[in-house]
Amino acid sequence: MHATILDSVLTCPHCGHAKRETMPTDACQFFYECERCKLLLSPKAGDCCVYCSFGSIKCPPVQQERGCCG
Repeated sequence: MHATILDSVLTCPHCGHAKRETMPTDACQFFYECERCKLLLSPKAGDCCVYCSFGSIKCPPVQQERGCCG
């Protein structure tokens, strides 16, 4: 089993701002506000959280092939 990566770079699809964030391991993050343009991001259809939709790394449960909280 591979080590779980906890840091992911979220990139805003509206303005392109990118920021490294530490993902929660005990809950899905459904919303994230871009600090530059203030757009409130939510998961794309079929994704469980903002990290799976806009992050450089999928969330910990998906990395561990456990599915997600949704």
